[in-house]
Amino acid sequence: MSPSPSTQSSLTRNEALTLSTIASACLTILANALREDADIPLIVSLALSGLAFSASYALIRWLGPAFMRAGFRGVDLAKPVRREIPEGMGAVCAAVYLFVMIVFVPFVFYRDVVAATSGGGNRDVVVSLRDEAAERGVFLHRFPHSKLASYLSAMVSLHTVASLGLADDLFDIRWRHKFFIPAFAAIPLLVVYAVDFGVTSVVVPRLLQPCLGPLLDLGGLYYVYMAAVAIFGPNSINILAGINGIEVAQSVVIASLLALNDALYLLPPSALLPRLAGLAGKPYPHPATDSHLFSLSFLLPFLGVSLALLCHNAYPARVFVGDTYCYFAGTVFVVVGILGHFSKTLLLLLVPQIFNFVYSAPQLFGLVPCPRHRMPRFNARTGLLEPSVTTWPDGKPPRKAVEWGLRTLGRLGLLRVVVDKGEDGKERIVETSNLTLLNLWLVWRGPMKESRLTLEVTMLQAAMGLAGLVVRYRLALLVFSQDNI
Repeated sequence: MSPSPSTQSSLTRNEALTLSTIASACLTILANALREDADIPLIVSLALSGLAFSASYALIRWLGPAFMRAGFRGVDLAKPVRREIPEGMGAVCAAVYLFVMIVFVPFVFYRDVVAATSGGGNRDVVVSLRDEAAERGVFLHRFPHSKLASYLSAMVSLHTVASLGLADDLFDIRWRHKFFIPAFAAIPLLVVYAVDFGVTSVVVPRLLQPCLGPLLDLGGLYYVYMAAVAIFGPNSINILAGINGIEVAQSVVIASLLALNDALYLLPPSALLPRLAGLAGKPYPHPATDSHLFSLSFLLPFLGVSLALLCHNAYPARVFVGDTYCYFAGTVFVVVGILGHFSKTLLLLLVPQIFNFVYSAPQLFGLVPCPRHRMPRFNARTGLLEPSVTTWPDGKPPRKAVEWGLRTLGRLGLLRVVVDKGEDGKERIVETSNLTLLNLWLVWRGPMKESRLTLEVTMLQAAMGLAGLVVRYRLALLVFSQDNI
């Protein structure tokens, strides 16, 4: 009798053959990239992404039983037959990703290390500091230290947040205790941003330019804003969760849209064919090229590990991702947004997450009772998901302002509100649906299967993200006088 999908820990013959083929092709690409004197970082990143996919896919399958023996297990509640499956497998993807990015660093600086330093046969590619300094043997090589600092600061932040996620999976840290930790993890990013880029001005819309001028320098407030983005990114993925595949699916969509945004800078549609004809050995004309190549080099391996995880976490899930993946994924987006210098574009791609956070705020901040888990409720009789609810017990009615807000949301179709008459004959709220985007979608669309809910919310994420890019590239000039594209 063959093992069930939830317990199978070995790869099938077809899976092993496919993964071996992908890994072999990627290793061949890496070997050829080193042999040829070409612009290799992007090619190497693609190859390492394939290796990351293969390694993550295999390790998730192999390590599942070990995670369960160590206590990393969870019950899939939204199923007729509840079963235990490995939990926290996002830690495997985070580990593979970090290892791949460490391996990637020498490839990024291959030319600088081999050709532009005294060890590469070009001893003339140096700049003497002073005559007396040269006598002491001190030379300044044209090595891009600022670029190396960007990569290392990103790795430090990702390591820190991955550790936070792992600690949360281990000890179930309270939300209010872990909420601000990503801001401390972002300190290396902000330091490098201040030293390497340091732009704190924002473009003022045309209507306000007579009062404020074309640019408004926010100074230290700009770093407060980026710290807020660093906090919001990891937490936004973590609170839009609770059904099979939704955490990974939304992350894959966001990463894909960010990669598309990078491609629009590197290969603008208006210059696509001429650019392709002149790729070999010619520099990109856009000044943001390095920033968007930096972003792609972080996004492509992330897509590799995430797609491997999605294969196991999609309905019916064989593993759970855990908080490690949610915090780690959000931080990847923060890293590329801050160091790629497009944090405002990132927010346009996080509109569903922003709405979910604002919509959830009354429960997150204690104005409305917040149960430990707010995931949709599974109806065993119908096999469908329904909105989960929070109840208002007798003697603890909502405050008048809160009750007015809940009733208003109910009238607008943004909340399911159940009222009942008390002993005094007055109507009072006894039950409301939980304030999450998943529950709201079920209020709007009615009960549905878990796989269908994941698909529709993922499609919503993609549609809103594409609309954000349209706003960014087509409508920005209606408000601003110029566009840096």
